[in-house]
This record gives sequence, structure tokens and C-alpha cells, in this order.
Amino acid sequence: MTIRDVAGRAGVSVATVSRVLAGNHPTSAAARAKVLRAVKDLDYVVDGRARALAGTGPRTIAVIVRSVDSPFHATVAQGVEQEAAARGRLCMVCGHGGDEARELALVQMMREQRAEFVVLVDGVVEDERYRARLTEYARGLAAVGSRLVLCGRPAPGPRTPVLVVEYDNEAGAHAVVSHLLAAGHRDILYLGRMPGHTTVEQRIAGYRRALADHGLGPAAVRTAGLGLGRAPGYNAMREILAGCGGRPDFTAVFAGDDLAAAGAIAAMREAGLRVPDDVSVVGYNDDCVAQDLNPPLTTVSIPAHELGRESVRLALAEEEAGGARGTVQNRHLLGTHIVVRSSVRPVR
Repeated sequence: MTIRDVAGRAGVSVATVSRVLAGNHPTSAAARAKVLRAVKDLDYVVDGRARALAGTGPRTIAVIVRSVDSPFHATVAQGVEQEAAARGRLCMVCGHGGDEARELALVQMMREQRAEFVVLVDGVVEDERYRARLTEYARGLAAVGSRLVLCGRPAPGPRTPVLVVEYDNEAGAHAVVSHLLAAGHRDILYLGRMPGHTTVEQRIAGYRRALADHGLGPAAVRTAGLGLGRAPGYNAMREILAGCGGRPDFTAVFAGDDLAAAGAIAAMREAGLRVPDDVSVVGYNDDCVAQDLNPPLTTVSIPAHELGRESVRLALAEEEAGGARGTVQNRHLLGTHIVVRSSVRPVR
């Protein structure tokens, strides 16, 4: 079924059908009624991709995440989708699973689809190769009138033409470690290293700064484990406890995320340790698991849903304002806050 079939059924020209379907040129009420009746009778479906390429169809916003089943990624994507729907846009959510080639292919596909803008979510291991790749993404999208939005990750350089929407990752870590320090803890273990990863490095920086602000020098900094998530947290804590005979020389654990905290708590429970009686534990993210742990977990809440919504609001505000979207960089920072539950107790 083609537009010519619609024109023949309606008894009008192809150009008239095109104008009616595009909605961007005046047509008579009678011609419009004939075309719409023919479209219904023939069950004609407009080629959305062709309309997008022509700039006459609904605009699309793309969200690219590492994993669509991650609570953080899913909440950010939900925020993007809700704000996009409220603004009359379509939303596409894609996952790359940590595959750089897949991420590149997705960005390229969004260029071809003329996405209004592309939102890349979460931190990454940042090196020179990554910076060059992201700069290529940003300039390629700008060349077709699109925009790269970095959500929860920093810009690769001051001249890369991106919109950055971040949360105060380091301040959240500083606050939750300060909460442990206020309870008298001085031997605090950070669990969940990922060398070079922008999210984790910022959390460790906040941990270090909190220790320094309370008069504790570099010798007090202790990091362990490799990777975030329940399995890395569980395995790292089992190894740590096995090495010290089940008697830890720390009184508190700052886990890099809530799932790592859950794994660490499980390993300590198996070793006969109680949280918080023997060891206090805090996490980061305020995932749904945090309040269901035993005990419920003290953690840092990230405004994940608002990050998604704000990404759409700010990108569209840039577009409406006119501005040189393809050549400038804008940055916006959202706050974090502690959620105090039952996993911390004062040092005896």
C-alpha cells in the first residue's frame, strides 16, 4: 500500500495526500476528509521513518544504557520516557551490555533515525580512547542537528559539545561516610573498587575527603573488592573474613552500591557476624533492595527519576532557546541525600 493508492481512492493528487498526512500545509476541509477516509478504508500506515527523515513526524528521544534491568538505569529511562511523552515525543530505550561496538552502533543508528537527542546513562571507565570516541559521538550527532546528553557521567573534555546532567556523587559519599564517623567509626572499609570508573572514583574521593575532614590521614583509607553488585560484594567480604579469621579489624563498611552491601551482609552473616551489632554497613543508590534488607540499609539516595526528566527538559529548553547546540557544553548538577535506616550503630 502506497500514498498513490490513497490518492486514487480519495480522488485527489499525491501532493494533496502528502500535505494532509504531513499536516504542515493548508488544505481544504473537503480534501482532508477524503484523504482521511481513504486512509481508514485502506488501513494505510504512514512510514514513520520517512516522516522523521523529512522532519515532519513525531520526534524521537533515545536512551542508551548498559543494562535495561538495572534499577538505576530503569528508573532514569522511566523519567526520560515520562517527560518525553508529556512533550509529545517518542522514546526508545536501548542497552549495550558494556560492549563499546554496540554502543557505537546504537549512536550511529540514532543519527540515521534523526533522533532529537541521545541520552547516554551512567559512569564509564574513562581513558583517552573513550574520550575520543565520545567526542566523535557528540560531533556526529551535532552534524545532523541532534544533541548528546550525558546523564550521570562527566564530559570527556571542556570543548566536547554535550549537555551534562549529573548528580553530586562525591558529596553523597562524603555525607554517608561522615554519618559513620559521627557514630564513632574510625576503621571504615570501602568495598567495590573499579579503577578508572567515573562513578566509583567519585565515591572513593568522597570517602577520602570525609576521612580527611575528620582528621584521619591517608593511612585510614582502606579499599577492597573489585566491582559493584551483589556477587562481587559477597565474594570480596568472604575473602576478607577468611584472611582475618572471621574477626574483622574494621567497624564499618561503605559499599559502593546497595547490591554490594547486600552481598557483604550475607557473607558476614554466614561468618557469624551481626549487622550493625558487630559491623555497621552503608550503601549507595537507595535501590529497592535497600529497605528490604535485614537490617534495612542506610544509603545515599540518587534522584534517578529526576535525572531522566531533567535531561529531557534541559535538552528541549536548549533547542527552544536557539543557541549553538552543536558547539557548546552545558552542565547541570542535582543533589543527593542520605536515607538513614538501621544498619549503623555507634561504636561501643
